[in-house]
Parts: sequence; C-alpha cells; structure tokens
Amino acid sequence: MANATVAVDAHDDHGHHETNTGISNNKLAMWLFLASDCLLFGALISTFLLYRTNISDNTPFTSPSDVFDIPFTSLSSFVLLMSSLTMVLALSAVNRDDQRAGRIWLLTTALLGMVFIGGQVYEFTVFNAEGLGYTTNTWTSAFFTLTGFHGVHVSVGILLLLGTVFGTRNSGLGKEKSETVELVGLYWHFVDIVWVIIFTVIYLIPIG
Repeated sequence: MANATVAVDAHDDHGHHETNTGISNNKLAMWLFLASDCLLFGALISTFLLYRTNISDNTPFTSPSDVFDIPFTSLSSFVLLMSSLTMVLALSAVNRDDQRAGRIWLLTTALLGMVFIGGQVYEFTVFNAEGLGYTTNTWTSAFFTLTGFHGVHVSVGILLLLGTVFGTRNSGLGKEKSETVELVGLYWHFVDIVWVIIFTVIYLIPIG
C-alpha cells in the first residue's frame, strides 16, 4: 500500500502527466502548436517569395536594398539571437534551483525581445516615410504581413516571459517550475529560428 502511494505521488508530482511518447501533455501540446505555426510561417514566406519582385510597383525603388538598412536590421537580429542564450541561462538557473538568477535571465530575455520589437517598429516607421506602406503594392503587403506576424509572436513571447517571472512571485521559481520555463523557452527558440529564416529570405537573398 505504501509503495502504491509513493507511485501515485511520483506520478502526480507537479502535475506533469506523461503521454505514451514519454513526454508530458504540456510539452506535447507545445510541440503540436509549434508544428502548426511552421505551416503558417511557411505559407507566409512562400507568399512573400512569390511577390518579392514587385517592389518597384507604385514606388521609386527597384530593389529592397534601396530602402533596407542591413546593418541596423543585422544588429536587431543579433539582439534577438542573444536572447536565446539568455533563455538557456534562465532554464539552467531554474534547474539549479537558483531563483534569483532565473528571474534575472528571464527578464533579460524579455528586455532583449523588447529591443528587437522597438527596432522593428522603427524600421516600419522609416519604410512608411519612404513611401512603403502596407497597401503600396503586393511586395509591401507580403513584407509587412510576414514580419508583422513574427513581431506579434515575439510580443506574445515577451508576455509569456514576464508572466512567468511575475506570476511565480508567491509560488517561487524553483526546480518544480522547470517544465514551465522549458516550454516558454521552446516557444522563444522557435521564434528566433523563424526570424533567421525570415531575415535571410528578405534581407540577404538578392532578387534575381
């Protein structure tokens, strides 16, 4: 009887029920969500590639390089990629039961995400001033939809990070919260990887 009780307690520990795959329901749900998001981003990237040669329609520009500030966007991209490192450090700290370090690294990750979003808003403002609005042509519509959709994902990630930090003020951010932090980390790393693809497709691949 005692052994059965121990088994039940171990199974219910932290509420992380495992599926037949050996991973928890929460983690499986996150992977399924990210898989569906891959399809959405794939569709948006494909649409942009179809219309990427139409930038000169209704604009005085003939190439994205005429309006892109590659060094600035590269710096913003570097900031976002560095946030993946701080996310790893946050999970490592939580696994060590170092709550203070965990919170600091989570907040740092959120801050870096905010810097990236600020850079994106600035870039959108510059494009609009240069005559590239959402409805200017099919290229701008595809560009703003793709990058804006990604920006929304980053913003959601920032909210998840802040919610994890401030939502655990009473319960603590110890090892028992490691899966929660890991799930947020999976989402955040996904957003970073998607941006690498978007940055390459939009800013680095020349129009043939």
